[in-house]
Amino acid sequence: MTTEPTSYASAGVSIEEGDRAVELMKEWVEKARRPEVVGGIGGFAGLFDATALKSYTKPYLATSADGVGTKVQIAQRMDKHDTIGFDLVGMLVDDLVVCGAEPLFMTDYIATGKVVPERVADIVKGIAQACAEAGTALLGGETAEHPGLLGPDEYDIAGSTTGVVEADQLLGAELVRPGDVVIAMASSGLHSNGYSLVRHVFFDKAGWELDRHVPDFGRTLGEELLTPTRLYTLPCLALAKQVEVHAMSHITGGGLAANLARVLPSTVSVRINRSSWTPQPVFGLVGSLGQVAQSDLDLALNMGVGMVALVAPNAADAALHLLAEHGIDAWIAGDVAEAGAHGDGGSVTLVGDQPAS
Repeated sequence: MTTEPTSYASAGVSIEEGDRAVELMKEWVEKARRPEVVGGIGGFAGLFDATALKSYTKPYLATSADGVGTKVQIAQRMDKHDTIGFDLVGMLVDDLVVCGAEPLFMTDYIATGKVVPERVADIVKGIAQACAEAGTALLGGETAEHPGLLGPDEYDIAGSTTGVVEADQLLGAELVRPGDVVIAMASSGLHSNGYSLVRHVFFDKAGWELDRHVPDFGRTLGEELLTPTRLYTLPCLALAKQVEVHAMSHITGGGLAANLARVLPSTVSVRINRSSWTPQPVFGLVGSLGQVAQSDLDLALNMGVGMVALVAPNAADAALHLLAEHGIDAWIAGDVAEAGAHGDGGSVTLVGDQPAS
């Protein structure tokens, strides 16, 4: 037992470093403003002027909370922290977009074993850049130092977001009809789901290192695994405004079939044709190196599809053209039929084989 005086700093928490982290991140938070933001960071609560909601007839507020899972371990092992924020923002705002809501603002939470101001600033930089791309304000957040609970170089991030949609423009299952067309939008790769499986396959089973150059990727394993989540926010908002969209589905944990089924009524079933796209090589390598069954791949990974829109049949061509203008690779991946034609009501069936990448 020591008789030396004890301070907060000696217990592992540095108020000074926390303050310096706030100063370093201010530049990036400022880039993720919207006109409705009141004041700056540093207060007890973020303020957002809701006057604009007066222009809505019946505004519905939408909210979402999420994290990025064990992908943070890849960022920590590579000591590269300025892209993981795109994964966080993507998991949040694109959950709102599927109902037609415009994400207005978000807040973040960073828990770490030791506050390293430059590292925290890099994390927030990525979050702010992604917010700016999605048209969402970064309204505030919290950085917490948890010595003893997390290692000095360990951290986890999470966040929440709020958006708004006019009641009569809400997208969802009640609008889906037989004859609708399934528009698939390409993912940038693994996005932020299935990393417990991915890490087990590449690290534990195959024994690969992050700096291993993989010819199929044209880069290192670490660079591939850290590829940021694609943001669909603005393209999908434009899609909902300009063509007849009935529902959208963000393809995250659970995979394509399970997430698409969440926006289907019991009166229809959907058939997806696997041969309509070629997944990126990383998906095939996870399967072959780990001897992972197709059913498990489908459940854990997005398999190359990050977002799906169900549109009226006469809107399919316009939807593909609009998405291409926004830089989103999209294609017709399937169709909607009456329940029983492709399977049980509210179900999604995947048919055919995917071409080798």
